[in-house]
Amino acid sequence: MSKSKAIKQTPGRKTRVLFVIPTLRGGGAERVMVTLLKILSRARFELVLAVVDMRDAVFAAELPDDVELVDLGCSRVRHAVPRIVALARARRPDVLFSTLGYLNLAIAMARPLLPRGTRLVARETAVVSQGILDYPYPRLVKALYRMFYGTLDRIVCQSEAMRDDVAATFGVPYSKMVVINNPVDVARVRTAAQAPLAQNDWLAYPVRLVAVGRMGREKGFDLLLEALAFLNEPGLGLAILGAGALEAELRAQAGRLGLSGRVHFAGYQANPYAWIARADAFVLSSRHEGFPNVVIEALACNRPVIATPAQGGTLEILRHYPAVVAREVSAPALADAIRTWLEQYRGEALAADVSRYSPDAIAAAYADVLEERV
Repeated sequence: MSKSKAIKQTPGRKTRVLFVIPTLRGGGAERVMVTLLKILSRARFELVLAVVDMRDAVFAAELPDDVELVDLGCSRVRHAVPRIVALARARRPDVLFSTLGYLNLAIAMARPLLPRGTRLVARETAVVSQGILDYPYPRLVKALYRMFYGTLDRIVCQSEAMRDDVAATFGVPYSKMVVINNPVDVARVRTAAQAPLAQNDWLAYPVRLVAVGRMGREKGFDLLLEALAFLNEPGLGLAILGAGALEAELRAQAGRLGLSGRVHFAGYQANPYAWIARADAFVLSSRHEGFPNVVIEALACNRPVIATPAQGGTLEILRHYPAVVAREVSAPALADAIRTWLEQYRGEALAADVSRYSPDAIAAAYADVLEERV
């Protein structure tokens, strides 16, 4: 890390941190942010959370009572930038902590307008070189990243692969980046996994697969549907938990492939763990991933994992645990991986130790970054 000085504290003064996030909808980045706000020491930090768009804020109910919540009241990040700047000028935080790439970029571009004494810390959530391909003008976005991302004081990457991608693609020095895995509250996951699950068609299948995530291209649910069609296993049922822009398209694809009766689109589930615990295996079909918490959560539920070798943190997690990993990111390869699990590993007991991702360990790493002890 670079040798910038720690925040100068007067005795007894807490480090003031302004967290900024686009939404509190049901996604992995939002869940991690809420977890982080729960676990950071109140003796050391004064926490404020600003949310760009509070619509469908399913995680708002989980926020700690002592975290001040500021609704920026905007539908788009670009409209919120002046309000973020005004809030930062009014509050004068020691640290402005943002998450999700397009918000991080917007704040980096606004740096000249922000208080000079405020350190900017950004948490990346995806393999950025792949994520920007989904933008309307990827070349322009890449150029902006190269121009402005290096002005951030710290970039928190969830995996080594993500850090290497940011360095190689945008020229950000390694000294500005730190790898911190995501926290997983294993006790909470295992307790929630025991909750009852309402009867549904998926539960009637002899073999049950489950996939979880926002319905965007990066999650590869289209590949998973194709893989299920390749397998032609009538006794195999799939539940997909999540919502998003591609839901109607995926439902139509399932119909075209003759899978409508075998695929259960369950929508967003506040408790996905009750579903995961009742599956025979969890499937990650992503094209790219930052650091898929849901894989750790599936392991915490003692469910076997079948995954694509998505660029990002997936393989960094699975190198510590038994899993079936497809040879490439494609529907035929994913079908072969599922078939391998069916024929060779189905029914094998799994008892995974995921304590390395405990909230206490992750909180300590974030505290060091926020107080500049890195």
